[in-house]
Amino acid sequence: MTSGEVMVSLEGLIHRYGAVTAVDSLGFQVIRGEMFGLIGPDGAGKTTTLRMVLGILPAHGGRVATCGLDPFRKRRELSEKVGYLSQRFSLYGDLSVDENIAFFAEVHGVRGWRPRRDELLEMLRLAPFRSRLGERLSGGMKQKLALACTLIHTPDLLVLDEPTTGVDPVSRRDFWKILVRLQRRGLTILLTTPYLDEAERCQRVALLDHGRLLALDTPDALRGLSRGTTLEVLASPRRRAAEILAAREEVTDMQTFGERLHVTLAGVPPARSVEAAERIATVLREAGLRVETSRPTFPSLEDIFIARIRDAQGGRVGPHEVVS
Repeated sequence: MTSGEVMVSLEGLIHRYGAVTAVDSLGFQVIRGEMFGLIGPDGAGKTTTLRMVLGILPAHGGRVATCGLDPFRKRRELSEKVGYLSQRFSLYGDLSVDENIAFFAEVHGVRGWRPRRDELLEMLRLAPFRSRLGERLSGGMKQKLALACTLIHTPDLLVLDEPTTGVDPVSRRDFWKILVRLQRRGLTILLTTPYLDEAERCQRVALLDHGRLLALDTPDALRGLSRGTTLEVLASPRRRAAEILAAREEVTDMQTFGERLHVTLAGVPPARSVEAAERIATVLREAGLRVETSRPTFPSLEDIFIARIRDAQGGRVGPHEVVS
């Protein structure tokens, strides 16, 4: 990663809920101007990490600095530099779009906020709906309004906790176009997301599980961590194909994408990937299955992530573990 101003720095960060360690010796840095994603399943410690970055929760060990400040001790000063969009951002349903933004501008003590409000409404394509009550907006429009309220004070760092969960696919794509535009304008973005396709848009991602860092790099570099050849297999019945392949020694990982299986084979060099795909197809056909596709493919970020979790847990793929 090219050196630059560090906007968020974690060193050996720890947070516990009673006897449960939610964040376990976590460390990474977010550089000014980048989009950085925290990726992990439920219970991975993503939201807890964000809350320590924002000073909402204290650290029980290690150190955290946000925008050069101790977030827990300097929360008031930090609030001027950071915008936070939580999973349950509170809009006021009985206020219009304009009035909601005006309210948050006043909360942040923003002077001369009207030109900024108009700019945000145009960018987010909410200008035609500025008089509509918050309770009458669609889910996607509510998220855009929440983003406008979060950005009204022109923060240096935007923190988003699963911002598109529960949003329809079209609105989700539109929301991400806006985030990319903001990041290209120089805004630093730290976010969590359960969607691995969204993580692909980040400059760097940290893969978390049980509060620990499994890997941290660019999406392309993480895909390069694959320790085998990945095949895309389309065979029916799919569950029977998964059972057969999971029983084979060379299969180290397997996931489903719709009706397609992504199968990782250990010890197969790229030069022999086509031969391996043909061998797998033969195995399935000899078992009486219909095989439409068996071909080499690039591993997805999800392939890498699931493989890292299984490595951390000391397991290997089995029929019961196939993601469906």
